[in-house]
Amino acid sequence: MNHFPEAWGRPRDDVYGPYNASYLQTTGPKTHTQSPAVTGTSVVAVKFNGGVAIAADNLASYGSLARFADVKRLRKFGDSAIIGFSGDVSDMQYIDRLLESIDIRENYSTHGNTLNAKNLHTYLSKVFYKRRSEFNPLWNHILVAGFDGDKKPFLSSADLLGTTFSAPHLATGFGAHLAVPILRRLFPEERPLESITKDEAVAALRECIKVLWYRDARSLDKYSLAVITEEGVEIQEDQQVEAQSWAFAETIKGYGAQVN
Repeated sequence: MNHFPEAWGRPRDDVYGPYNASYLQTTGPKTHTQSPAVTGTSVVAVKFNGGVAIAADNLASYGSLARFADVKRLRKFGDSAIIGFSGDVSDMQYIDRLLESIDIRENYSTHGNTLNAKNLHTYLSKVFYKRRSEFNPLWNHILVAGFDGDKKPFLSSADLLGTTFSAPHLATGFGAHLAVPILRRLFPEERPLESITKDEAVAALRECIKVLWYRDARSLDKYSLAVITEEGVEIQEDQQVEAQSWAFAETIKGYGAQVN
C-alpha cells in the first residue's frame, strides 16, 4: 500500500501504469459567469406620443436575499438613450464600462455623428451574440429606449442569446408575466401611439412597479423612472411606491381559514 497522502485515491502505478495528469487539462469554455450571484429583476418600458418611458426598481438580490437596495439599473447613454438592465449585476457593470468607453470615443470623434438608441441596440445585441457564441454569455436581458435615426420613439430588447424583440411596450424578468398584461389592457394594439400621452405612460409604469412590488419576491418599493423625449432625458431616482396597507388581504377568499 502507498502511504503517501498525495497518492491516496489514485490507481496503483505498478498495476495501471503512471497516472496521466494531462487529462485534467481542458480547452473547454469558461464557466465563471454561468451562475449569476447578484441579480436584478424586471425592467418595464412603454412608448408614448413623442418619447419612451422606462422604469426599474433598485434591488439587487443575492440569490433569494434582498441584499443591495440602492442599485440603479437604468443607464443613460448620450442625450437620447436609456438602457435598462435585468440579470447579473456584475455583467451589467461590465456593459456599463463598455458603453462609457464608446461614449467617450463618440464625443471625441471628428465625424460629428452620435449613436442613437437604434444603433446602440444593434451594437449591444451583437455583443450579446458574440459572447453567447463563445459560451461565455453576459447574463442580462436589456431594454434600450430612445429614438431611432428618423427621430421616432424606439424601444427594443436583447437577451443573453442575442435575441432581439421590439414592441410598443416591453418588460423583462417577472414583469413579462405581470406587467405586460397590464400594459396591453391599458394600451391595446388598436389604440394608436399618437393617442398615448406622457402622463398616461408614466402612470402605467408606476402601476406596474406597484404590482411587481406586491407580487414579485425579488422586487423593491424603491425604483428609478426615466422619460426620453426630444427635449432630452429626465431621470427620477429613488422614487417610492405609494403607501398602501395590506388590509386588502383580509378580503381575499380561498386561502387560510377563510373559505366562504
